[in-house]
Amino acid sequence: MAEVIENKQNGVLTAKEFVSGQEVRWCPGCGDYSILKQMQSVLPQLGVSKEDIVFISGIGCSSRFPYYLDTFGMHSIHGRAPAIASGLKSTRPELSVWVITGDGDALSIGGNHIIHSLRRNFDINVLMFNNEIYGLTKGQYSPTSPVKKVTKSTPFGSLDHPFNPLALVLGADGTFVARAMDRDPKHLQQMILRAHQHKGTSFLEVYQNCNIFNDGAFFSFTEKDVKKKHTLFLEEGQPLVFGENEEKGVKLDGFTPVIVDLDSTSKNELWIHDEKDYIKSTILSRFFEDPSVEGNFPRPFGVFYVKERNTYEDEICNQVEQMLTVKGKGDLDKLIAGNETWVIE
Repeated sequence: MAEVIENKQNGVLTAKEFVSGQEVRWCPGCGDYSILKQMQSVLPQLGVSKEDIVFISGIGCSSRFPYYLDTFGMHSIHGRAPAIASGLKSTRPELSVWVITGDGDALSIGGNHIIHSLRRNFDINVLMFNNEIYGLTKGQYSPTSPVKKVTKSTPFGSLDHPFNPLALVLGADGTFVARAMDRDPKHLQQMILRAHQHKGTSFLEVYQNCNIFNDGAFFSFTEKDVKKKHTLFLEEGQPLVFGENEEKGVKLDGFTPVIVDLDSTSKNELWIHDEKDYIKSTILSRFFEDPSVEGNFPRPFGVFYVKERNTYEDEICNQVEQMLTVKGKGDLDKLIAGNETWVIE
C-alpha cells in the first residue's frame, strides 16, 4: 500500500485509475473479468498517459471492453475494429492503439480486415478473446469451434473445420504472435506487456472460458490437476519441456517434432525455442490437436514469433515527406481533375 501511495504522489498511474465508472456487465464467472483485471494492472507499466491510450472493439461480449477502461475508446462495427484502428494509427501514430476482438468478430465477418492489418503491420495491439463460441448471441458455433461441436446452430454437430488462429496469423505475415489464457494472470500480464513493447501489429490470442455456453473448453490447459501435462510454456532460448515434473520434452528429428522422456534423453538434445525462427514457430502453431489424446503434442503458450519490419504508418509518413521534398506542396484541385477526368460540352 505504501508503494501505491508513493507512486500516486509521484504522479505515476496505478491500476485503479484505469477503472471506469461503468458497471461491468458480463456473466458472473466469465473469463473476460480476468483479462480486464490483467489489462488494468499492466497499463500503468506502459509509461503512456491515459490520454494517449485507445481501445477499439468490434461486436461481441469481449467488445464491451472499452466501456470498462478509463481511457479513450470506441465500440465500433462488427469485424471492422482493425480497419478503424488502422485509420486512427495512420493519422495519430503517437497513440497506443489496442484492438479488442473475439474469435467470431475477428475470424468470421472480420476475417478480411484482420489479415490485411497483419500484412500491413500497423503498430497496433490485437487481443483476440477465443472462447470457441458465439456468446453474445447465445451459443452458436464460431469459426474456432471444433468439429462435431453441438450448439444451438449445429444441433447435430458442426461440420466446419475450425480455424487455427495463430497459424492464420503466421500465414498473414504477422510480426508478433503469442498465446495466453484467462486463468494464468501472471503469464497473461507478461504477454500483454510483450505485445505493447513490439513495434508492429502484435496478435495475442487469449483462451477465455465462456461458463454459460462453452464451459470447460480449455480446462485441459487451465486446471491444476492436468495443466502441466497438456501445456508447453515457451521461453526464449530455453528447451521445450513439459509434464507434471517436467519429465517430458520435444526434440526435432529434422523438421519433425518428437516427444521424448527426459529420463532417457538429455535436455541438451531438445528443441530450443527461438522466437525469430519462422519455420519452427509455424510448426509450434500446429501443436493444435486435443493434447489429452495419446500421442498428441501439448498446447504451446507464450511468444511464438517476433519479427522486426517497418510499420505502415512510418511508411506513410516517409512517403509524404519524400513527395513534399521532391514536388513541394501538392495541389488537391489539380489532383482531382487530373488525367482521368474530362469535360462534356
